[in-house]
Amino acid sequence: MQSWPKTGRKKQPGFYLQVPEGAIHTPQVVTDSTCDLPKPLLDRWGITVVPMMIDIGGEVLREGLDITQRELYEWMARTGELPKTSQPSPSAFEAAFSVPAADGPLLCLTLSSKLSGTYQAACLARDLTGADVTVFDTLTTSLGLGLHVVRACELLGSGHSIGETVAELTRYRGEMKTLVLLNTLENIVKGGRLSRFQGTLSSALDIRVLLNDVEGEVVLLEKVHGHKKLLHRTVERMVARRPDLSDRDVGITHFNNPDDAEWLVQAIGEACHPRGFIVNEMGPAMATYAGEGGLIVSS
Repeated sequence: MQSWPKTGRKKQPGFYLQVPEGAIHTPQVVTDSTCDLPKPLLDRWGITVVPMMIDIGGEVLREGLDITQRELYEWMARTGELPKTSQPSPSAFEAAFSVPAADGPLLCLTLSSKLSGTYQAACLARDLTGADVTVFDTLTTSLGLGLHVVRACELLGSGHSIGETVAELTRYRGEMKTLVLLNTLENIVKGGRLSRFQGTLSSALDIRVLLNDVEGEVVLLEKVHGHKKLLHRTVERMVARRPDLSDRDVGITHFNNPDDAEWLVQAIGEACHPRGFIVNEMGPAMATYAGEGGLIVSS
């Protein structure tokens, strides 16, 4: 029987993946703010980030620039309202494509085209500007997208061409899985993705939800009774799918839930031995739908 670490640990998880000292600055990479990558990685590789738009109370703000994760959490707790999110405009991508243009062809990685119009906006900006940009649909989001960005930077930094990098990313995309752990159904009820009756019933029965990405769309994978069972089932499913992660990194984002993120780091580390971890707070765009205590795990 699997021996699990105890829950309720009080460590504060953070950025674990170590960027090699010899890593090359690669300003060829553009992505959107749902990548949820920690700032040290963004700065180390010179990654250009195009922000998602967050509407709170009629004020439209740029994710990561005009509003932080913590500010959004506080606003949601204070008002009980759910922000509205929208993709960046084509003009935002046009500006991003023009900044590093002198450094050669660009690679733009976006969240899933089945979850947002961001991919289409990036393609339109490329066509309007005539810039030498390859736009890649990662078919995932949060640190699932972030891990694709890290892989792209590693490949480009080691001398691979855009074409070679895209070929490897296509293979990597086919192997990646993203699990979404919902501790509350409040936000998906507010967002219209679940009826209020179902949400109330699930809360009363202490049912947690595990979601899975399937070809870029998020679908229900399993309903689980209780918080601890949700964490355990996540690790069990990861082990069943790919017990050896020594050649891959694992990305974990959380909505105001560092203790469970830290528990997953220990449990996944002991069970699957990944190359490394990236752990970060979930950005406003993703937190809007995951809800308080939500987690997203990608590998």
